[in-house]
Amino acid sequence: MHEKFNEPYDPSTVEDAIYTQWEQSDLFHPETAIEKGYTKPDAEPYTIVLPPPNVTGVLHMGHATMLAIEDILIRFERMRGKRALWIPGTDSAAIATQSVVEKQIYKEEKKSRHDLGREELLKRIDAFTQESHKKITAQVKKMGASLDWNREAFTLDDTRYNAVMEAFIRMHDAGLIYQGYRVVNWDVKGQTTVSDDEVEHEETKGMLYTFRYSKDFPIPIATTRPETKVGDVAVAVHPDDTRYTKYIGQTFDLTFAGVPLSIRIVGDEAVNPEYGTGAVGITPAHSHTDSDIAKRHNLEMKKIINEYGKMENVSPELDGLKTKDAREKIVAWIRENGLMEKEEEITINLSRGDRTKGVIEPLPKKQWFMDVTKKFTLTHSNITGIASGEEVTLKEVMLAAVQNGDITFLPERFEKVYYRWVENLRPWCLSRQIWYGHRIPAWYKGGEIKVQKKSPGDGWEQDPDTLDTWFSSGLWSFSTLGWPDSTPDLELYHPTSVLETGYDIVFFWVARMILMSGFHLGEVPFKKVYLHGLVRDAKGQKMSKSKGNGIDPLDMIEKYGADAVRMALVLGAAPGNDVPFDENKVRGYKHFANKIWNATRFVLQYAEAIPKEKPTLSPSDEKEIEDFTAILAESTKHIENFRLDLAGDMLYHYFWHTYADVIIEESKTVLSGEDATAKKSTLWKLYYILTNILKALHPFMPFITEEIWKDLPHTGTDMLMVAPWPHS
Repeated sequence: MHEKFNEPYDPSTVEDAIYTQWEQSDLFHPETAIEKGYTKPDAEPYTIVLPPPNVTGVLHMGHATMLAIEDILIRFERMRGKRALWIPGTDSAAIATQSVVEKQIYKEEKKSRHDLGREELLKRIDAFTQESHKKITAQVKKMGASLDWNREAFTLDDTRYNAVMEAFIRMHDAGLIYQGYRVVNWDVKGQTTVSDDEVEHEETKGMLYTFRYSKDFPIPIATTRPETKVGDVAVAVHPDDTRYTKYIGQTFDLTFAGVPLSIRIVGDEAVNPEYGTGAVGITPAHSHTDSDIAKRHNLEMKKIINEYGKMENVSPELDGLKTKDAREKIVAWIRENGLMEKEEEITINLSRGDRTKGVIEPLPKKQWFMDVTKKFTLTHSNITGIASGEEVTLKEVMLAAVQNGDITFLPERFEKVYYRWVENLRPWCLSRQIWYGHRIPAWYKGGEIKVQKKSPGDGWEQDPDTLDTWFSSGLWSFSTLGWPDSTPDLELYHPTSVLETGYDIVFFWVARMILMSGFHLGEVPFKKVYLHGLVRDAKGQKMSKSKGNGIDPLDMIEKYGADAVRMALVLGAAPGNDVPFDENKVRGYKHFANKIWNATRFVLQYAEAIPKEKPTLSPSDEKEIEDFTAILAESTKHIENFRLDLAGDMLYHYFWHTYADVIIEESKTVLSGEDATAKKSTLWKLYYILTNILKALHPFMPFITEEIWKDLPHTGTDMLMVAPWPHS
């Protein structure tokens, strides 16, 4: 027996060395596994693309959960002989990354990006991201992630740049990407547009004001933002609301807060007659909903708030005021003129940018959009229910991919959430007013515009805006495999097998990947979507810096080892359910690692006496092996069904409470006795169960199982990571 088993198991002395051995073997690379004979050349491919961590951050519990789950799946299928490929990569997280670097520069040099210029700022950001990338990669490896580092991608590298440019141009040529003047989400702090999905809603106290525009105006309205009412052009009521039907079609010219308004009464079914007064003041330039209503009734769009959150083009008294100050003035005017009918304190949702935490103002701006309702011809389709050559919309493609069974969600309940989001999807605003990211391939000269990858020639200026980072990450499942080129990787590994991510980015990312793959390849990007929950503290609260309840997975790895952290994240966490997590849980699985180590030490003290061939077994030993085989079969089925929590829990309890506490303890009497036949039977049973349960535990606890495997006799393969999965 190797002398290392005389010492307690210490993951800190083992894990880095084991990962280095894995990397040196190159067996994370499926082609190497084929060359070395561990995988058959015609083996079924099994592919996962890593949801790319942002280059701004460090590994947090959400990343750690994702890495643990995906590594279990990929190691399981690799051991089952599949051509297992797990593609690594990182994301630019453009708005967040530029914001971090700009803050650093201002803090150290008191300079803005405009002081530096575009080229110099991008140099600074590149230096920052390279350093950050090194840290993130090292952290990912600490988790034991068996990624094929030969295929590592970055959303802003040259290969992804070619894919993004090609995708934009093709979709523009198909009429799906266009430049238009629409209401967008404007981040006042970040000075850029953001998508609906990048807006956070913060509950706060606010006031709901019910009033009339003037004494002779017949309909009261209610709003939380009276400052926007100086931009109103209409009041909308439900066409069947008998209180107001007689007014529909009438126009009232009046003066409100010193501002001349012309208010038309329109009937629109979008209005809920049961809410408030059943009438809505329509401000087309500063509300997505109002903008939609205005289009249906050909109403004017009057912009009265600018990009800095201040009033403009209203009146000398209001122009230049912040919206909050303008609100106070207008509310005071309403009261003074006896127009206020009710004031009540309510809870409102304040919209903020998820990256900058700046206030979001709906503003009309000329931007680039993707139309999800325009028909186009899908020349090639492998999507069930859509024929090649059929005219469809992007919405229809996104819905058909899931409704017709090409993609299944785990858990299934998220399908309804997905459908609801897709059905309510508005045009996707693609342009961002930042410098870091893929620059929009549009060129301007005079009044002419050309959309192409390179400059058309002298005098043409490129659009200064960059693309929403979700555009590039939406291509991730196939841009990582070499698209737009027709590569062997793309042919073999796409669609990918499973997309595993947190349920909180179903809309950010999952839906956009389905959209992009459907349009560009005529197929789904993945066959299954496995959604894990959020990691919460032991009391079920969301982890945050402000609460002081956050746990750093790297700190836990340093104290207890990656295997213990992985088990703590996966066991007790059903798909889609939030994960309660605390340090005691990790400590418990460190004790389990010690249990495995000590049980192995016991068996290996008899290493020389373990039979090389299966001897005649006693009935009791046969029965215990049969019971163990049933455990293997059930746990394997659980992994196949993505119930990693049940599989891991079953193996944990079997090893600790049956193998270590019962089988090993009972074997001591036999092994200290004189019956040689019984000894052979018992030793073979102990060794057989140990080797096979180490295989079954390997996807969950790769480090300790690989370290033990090196010292087991008659293992057959040098590395456990490519040993055949135990037959049940």
